[in-house]
Amino acid sequence: MDIFLGLATVLSSPILLGWIVLAAFVGMLVGAIPGLTASAAIAMLLPITFQMEPLAALAFLYVIGKSGRYGGSIAAILFNTPGTAASAATQIDGYPLARQGKAGKAMKVATLSSVLGDFTGDILLIAFVGGIAWVALRLGPPELFGIYVAAFVVIGSVIGASPARGIASAALGVLLATVGFDPITGTARMTFGLYDLTGGLNLVPLMIGMFVVSEVMDQVARPTAAPEVVETAPGRDGLTWAEYRPCLPHVARSSLIGAFIGMLPGLGSAIAAFVAYGEGKRRARDPEAWGKGALEGIAAPEAANNAVSGPSMAPLLTLGIPGSTIGAILVGAFLVHGIQIGPTLFLTNRDLVYALFACGLVGIVCYGIIGYFGAASLGRVVARVPGTVLYPIVFLLALTAAYSARGNLFDVWVALGAGAVGYIMRRTGLNPAAFVIAFVLTPGAEQALRQSLLLSDAGWGIFAQRPVAAGFLLLSVAVLVLRVRRVRRARRGIAA
Repeated sequence: MDIFLGLATVLSSPILLGWIVLAAFVGMLVGAIPGLTASAAIAMLLPITFQMEPLAALAFLYVIGKSGRYGGSIAAILFNTPGTAASAATQIDGYPLARQGKAGKAMKVATLSSVLGDFTGDILLIAFVGGIAWVALRLGPPELFGIYVAAFVVIGSVIGASPARGIASAALGVLLATVGFDPITGTARMTFGLYDLTGGLNLVPLMIGMFVVSEVMDQVARPTAAPEVVETAPGRDGLTWAEYRPCLPHVARSSLIGAFIGMLPGLGSAIAAFVAYGEGKRRARDPEAWGKGALEGIAAPEAANNAVSGPSMAPLLTLGIPGSTIGAILVGAFLVHGIQIGPTLFLTNRDLVYALFACGLVGIVCYGIIGYFGAASLGRVVARVPGTVLYPIVFLLALTAAYSARGNLFDVWVALGAGAVGYIMRRTGLNPAAFVIAFVLTPGAEQALRQSLLLSDAGWGIFAQRPVAAGFLLLSVAVLVLRVRRVRRARRGIAA
């Protein structure tokens, strides 16, 4: 099978294994730092992968995303500050356990559950992604455009609390993605006479600004005290099989929940974690114990959170549609190395794809081993680094990364401008993640639209004539209507 050939490729390359181990550590470290995310780390480190071999570059960034999701649990458990949005669900039971002197036990449960959830998601990805690609190869431009529209609507309406603000964030991403020369007519669009804008806005500095610079601005604007580190009581950090066995049903269920949510663009690991936590508490033998330090309350969200990782790659690899911000950043890595993502990827670079999946499996093992034995120590080190030292360093590294992408000072200004825009978006309730994903999706959507209209004698009527395209467009409308109704009901409930 292809995956076994991929594993053979990975295990036979010491250099590639070294990059995977480094990525597992870096992702954990960044995930454990409150305010920074795996998305920020990948955006900032993307330029250093430009000179690497394609598989090593993609594996390095992919594994950072995986271990970064897990790393958020370190801060959530040890000092009650979730390193990522998804780890906020882990915090509910993780920190009470830490207050009881069982931080080491809680970290071990989080590690095992994350590993099992991640493995489940990757196995499902490997098993079904080939079939999804086979179907995708048979879709024409009208069907692809319908899928793109559905992705825009789902991402815009689901990411964030307000559908209107999510759609506005996505619309802003679409607008800025059209800057530059029209790909068909060659007409300049919104370049304002600037030569640097004729090729459009570069993805790398834009993402660095949105995810890193804006986060630094946000942290500086609202400084907080250093978190209190909870120490593990002597002899209480071990985990026995009898203690972990009741967690297994929750891990299995939550892994499937996370894998399913991961395949849907825009939902992400935070939603998966809270859905799994709610379902786990509903089915628990002692639901009253949840929220007070239940081991199962850590296992359920951590399994779901990490099970998202693999399946979220399916729409990216088969359709070119990133299902998450990490996927959107990986688009840039694929393009830099001359790899065109989409249905034909499995025809032109099948070996590389399955080798990347194998790197993901090895990466899970690496962060599992590092986390099981060293997560608590890593968290204590992170907690003792003051923000006054950390964030200026991150800011300078971000600007250096933006410049090094193309050696162009204009990209530094793009990163600073995107950082300011991202900061304003955060403060006004708009969503930078929806913006970036829409920015990445727009070129493919525009190409599919143009090709559809060129193929059609009926103009826009071609989308009504093609059942699959019409179905996705109707699905877009239905999702938007249902989301708006749900938000209105929630507001009425609060008002009542």
